[in-house]
Amino acid sequence: MLTDHGNQSVVTEFILIGFSGFPDLQVPLFVLFSIMYLAILAGNIIIVTTIRLESALHIPMYFFLSVLSSSEVCYTLTIIPNMLVNLLKEKPSISFLGCATQMFLFLGFGSTNCMLLTLMGYDRYVSICKPLHYAVLMNQRFCTKLVVFAATSVFLFSTLDTYFIFTLPFCGRNNIHHFFCDLAPLLELACGRNYFGEIIIFLLCILVIFCSFLLILLSYLLILNTILKIPTTDGKRKAFSTCASHIIVVVVHFGCASVIYLRPQSRYTLNEDTFISVTYTMVTPLLNPVVYSLRNKDVQIALKKYLGGRTCMQKV
Repeated sequence: MLTDHGNQSVVTEFILIGFSGFPDLQVPLFVLFSIMYLAILAGNIIIVTTIRLESALHIPMYFFLSVLSSSEVCYTLTIIPNMLVNLLKEKPSISFLGCATQMFLFLGFGSTNCMLLTLMGYDRYVSICKPLHYAVLMNQRFCTKLVVFAATSVFLFSTLDTYFIFTLPFCGRNNIHHFFCDLAPLLELACGRNYFGEIIIFLLCILVIFCSFLLILLSYLLILNTILKIPTTDGKRKAFSTCASHIIVVVVHFGCASVIYLRPQSRYTLNEDTFISVTYTMVTPLLNPVVYSLRNKDVQIALKKYLGGRTCMQKV
């Protein structure tokens, strides 16, 4: 919707046209994405609940995993319900304030996920490289402080990004070439430029995505150096297996994020970005519980204990 103020039209709502190129597929996509969203909610909630109930999982690695799963639930909640509703609407739209709120929450929780994956990498480093000091270095109080600091920092970054975007003038076009309010499509719509703000946004993206990935990479280089010194093949295999789940999630998460946020704005294309965005808004949150439940024996044992116990009670 556009409101006239003198000779200038001011945008009061945005039209989301991310899936407009697939009119015949919108109902099938609604069904598919609804099933995936329910699986995301169920998988992450089961992971969080299992970790809270099982005392054997009350260690830093699973504490970070439970926080990551909780963050993923909040992350998807900011995007997917509105996307599902818009798939069934003739005019998929979002208000100006709703768009700003969605961007703030999406960037905040998305960046929190990056930081949590970094903390999980650090946890693996301490566990493998400094096992004798692990209990002291990674105590519950310190881990909680790390999570609070990480979340507070990235939500501050999210506030700055959202402020710089929504203080730009939007005075004509209001069609967002995406299915939610993301940085690049909104910068495309703005009828004015704030080069200082755009530089800050890019630097913050580098700080959150690139620096987080470098810290994870450094952790695994140190881990690899330690593993290569383990004399037995079985010991090396066990050490690698404790990192496998985390590595898979990191590759998918940071791979998609870097393609979207660390490339030149001129490379922006609707269909490619829609596909990649679906990957990191739906596939990655679904990947976490699947990977950790399939590849982690401790989680498997806990799931069998509680899900199996409930099944037996229902039969009785």
